[in-house]
Amino acid sequence: MRDTSTVQKSIARALVWFRRDLRADDQAALYHALKAARQVFCGFVFDTTILDPLPRADRRVEFLVDSVADLDDQLRALGRSHGIEGCGLIVRHGPAASELPRLAQSLGVQAVFTNHDDEPDALLRDSRVRGALSDAGIALYTSKDHVVFERDELMTAGGSPYSVFTPYKNAWLRKLTPFFVHAYPVARHAGALAPLPADEALPTLAQLGFERSNLHQLKLPTGSRGAAELLDDFLDRIDAYGEARDFPAVKGPSYLSTHLRFGTVSIRHLAREAWQRMQGGSRGAEVWLSELVWRDFYHQILHHHPHVVGRAFKPAYDAIRWEHGKHADALFEAWCQGRTGYPLVDAAMHQINQTGYMHNRLRMVVASFLVKDLGLDWRRGEAYFATHLNDFDLAANNGGWQWAASTGCDAQPYFRIFNPVSQSLKFDAEGRFIRRYLPQLSALPDKLIHAPWLARPVDLVAAGIELGRDYPTPIVDHDDARQRTLARYAVVKQA
Repeated sequence: MRDTSTVQKSIARALVWFRRDLRADDQAALYHALKAARQVFCGFVFDTTILDPLPRADRRVEFLVDSVADLDDQLRALGRSHGIEGCGLIVRHGPAASELPRLAQSLGVQAVFTNHDDEPDALLRDSRVRGALSDAGIALYTSKDHVVFERDELMTAGGSPYSVFTPYKNAWLRKLTPFFVHAYPVARHAGALAPLPADEALPTLAQLGFERSNLHQLKLPTGSRGAAELLDDFLDRIDAYGEARDFPAVKGPSYLSTHLRFGTVSIRHLAREAWQRMQGGSRGAEVWLSELVWRDFYHQILHHHPHVVGRAFKPAYDAIRWEHGKHADALFEAWCQGRTGYPLVDAAMHQINQTGYMHNRLRMVVASFLVKDLGLDWRRGEAYFATHLNDFDLAANNGGWQWAASTGCDAQPYFRIFNPVSQSLKFDAEGRFIRRYLPQLSALPDKLIHAPWLARPVDLVAAGIELGRDYPTPIVDHDDARQRTLARYAVVKQA
């Protein structure tokens, strides 16, 4: 049965433009379009502006292709639930700034509905799309969907954006009511979904010009079905999250970050689950909710301070002189390849290189090591993560790197420098994580695996290890590096 309220709708035809919101359930733009229009088409563009620079085997593209297919299935099922056959997703491949307006015109729609994306490149793209649509007499309507609170929704008493997390979090929690995490009832209005035009088919990975990665060997589930599977698993252990999340060899995190990045799960759903469990007394849920608030925080920082893309949040820190030249390049290459001689750092880099994932505690450790042990520009590490992380999100990645480099808002003070050996002893005491990614060190006793260069020759021989052959000696002395870092950051104190 079609929605009986369609006769009252002001728009005859509309198009929903999916981007980083690849789900049919609790999807703001889809809901608003279904409420406003008598016929609603759904579209997605594999944007070559984004895809062309990527390596041909990219786990994120494969995740995206699978999740688009999953969304197509969801839309078809929604249509069938209202007696409409042949619904689904219209997919295009090309520059979104031109492909989307062209699709909208070919469908004869009066409006396009989409959700906000506050990344600078996305805003520029959307501005071009809005202009092209306007020239064709088509309206563009946008909604909040990717965060709980965005843009100007949370401001200080003086009307300025927050730049310190704890006051922001307190304001976030004060403002939160069931309204802000209530799900949009998309299914109730899905009778407005329109059947696909003739000859529409989803492109394959190969047709997009990409090759298979090791995504499926890693068993990272894709699409909304995959997100639901991971969430169900996490909710069974969420109470322990506060303690377990810091230990990389333990199954502590939710592993939902890639799904949040591509919107295959609703942030409202996750925040609602965490908030309800926190109110029920779960300390783990409280800590997890705080991590979701950090995500909102970094997105509002990006919105209000777009200069953080490429520059320090605190301008004085742009005066820091980072190591450069061939020696700096060699240090960076060793960091990238996991050949620094510090096992926890190297194991973490092997993890990201092999899987596209890195445990959050280790992201802080390797970032601190790059910036404060090697003296390299944080932007080099930020760009490396942007290329390799399955869950790459500009706001969170930039915020995390600037936090580690002490250049960002509410950042770690510059004189606090992670000791990679101390971090290893504290969070991987038995060396389980190190052994997983550095099997050549497996035979070392637990107490020696964190700093092999301190082992006696007899212990190295017993473990079958020759430093410099089987595993590198440290490329930098941490204590010496600490002193150089304090001197390097002195320029900030003098500013």
